[in-house]
Amino acid sequence: MYQVIGTRASRAFRVLWLLEEIGQPYEHLAAAPRSKEALAVNPSGKIPALRVGDDVLTDSSAIMAYLTDRHGQLTCPAGTIERARQDALTHQILDDLDAVLWTAARHSFVLPEERRVPQVREALKWEYERNLERLSSALKGPFLMGDKITVPDILLAHCLIWAEKAGFPASDEKLGQYRARMMAREAFQRAAALP
Repeated sequence: MYQVIGTRASRAFRVLWLLEEIGQPYEHLAAAPRSKEALAVNPSGKIPALRVGDDVLTDSSAIMAYLTDRHGQLTCPAGTIERARQDALTHQILDDLDAVLWTAARHSFVLPEERRVPQVREALKWEYERNLERLSSALKGPFLMGDKITVPDILLAHCLIWAEKAGFPASDEKLGQYRARMMAREAFQRAAALP
């Protein structure tokens, strides 16, 4: 059984949601960043972490890649053009949305107050909105890869939710409907109900 270490109100939610989607049992330890439990598995204190037997994996996207490859779900086969496209979307979302949102968070509450540059938020909001337009145009079916949900869908939906909570520009109608469909999924609802 897997153990997910990290609060639901963090990138750990992506891992919890993915585990619900693929139907794998897990234990959830709702540890905060830099808590005793987080530091025990990751010297940086960052979350999430995934305990697999005696091993610990860190970084939400690496954990998701491991789980989907191991269980052969929510991913395209390695070495295929479809997998390369899936990986390109994953990296695009991480670079263009996740990194922008994380930079805003760092300058809002993560960094020591004397190191924060609050004025950067307006530039980040502009960049986020511009980058979101490209992802909206990439959405061709109910999911980013067409008819089946894959890792980039969980990443994108999570970023859309995070952006709304952070006061970033709303997505267009197409991405708004996509976000609603993703949040209506039973696996999402089960993950969202966790303590």
